[in-house]
Amino acid sequence: MTSTAARLATSVALASGLALVTASGVAAQKPAHPHAVAHAPTAGKPSGVDPDRAKNLSRFRGVAQKLGTTPEALEAAYVAARKDNPNLTHGQFIAANVVAHNLSAKNPNITAQAILDGLKSGKSIGQTLHGLGLSAKDARDAEQAATHEADEAEKTAG
Repeated sequence: MTSTAARLATSVALASGLALVTASGVAAQKPAHPHAVAHAPTAGKPSGVDPDRAKNLSRFRGVAQKLGTTPEALEAAYVAARKDNPNLTHGQFIAANVVAHNLSAKNPNITAQAILDGLKSGKSIGQTLHGLGLSAKDARDAEQAATHEADEAEKTAG
C-alpha cells in the first residue's frame, strides 16, 4: 500500500472511531426506558389544553383584537418584553401597546418599543411620552385613553 493510501485508510479509521464515540455519547445521554406518564382526560375539557395558558391568553384576547393581532402574538411579545425588563407589569405592557397604536400615525417616533424602553429606564409612560415630544397634558390624556380602551377591550373579550 502506498503512503497516500495508508494515510487515507488511517483517516477513515479515525473518522469512523470518532463517529462511533460521538454516537455512543449521545445514546448514553438518552434514558434507556423513558417513563410514560398516563393522564386521564379531564371530563369536559379538551386534552392537550393547559388551563393556565388558556387563562393567560384570555388576558390578551380583547386588546389583541383591538390592536389587530392575536392573543398568542401579544403574549409572546409580553414574555419577550419581560425578559428585557423583569419589572414590567401586564398593565404597563398593554398600555404601552395601546398608546403606541393610538399615537403612532401622528407621531411615528411613538412606538411600543420606545415606550417599553422608557419604562425599562425607570420613567413612567407619561414621562416617556413627554420625552418623545408630547406635551405633559397630551401624554396624560393618551395614557388615560389607553387605560380606558384596554379596560373596555378586556370587558368585551371576557
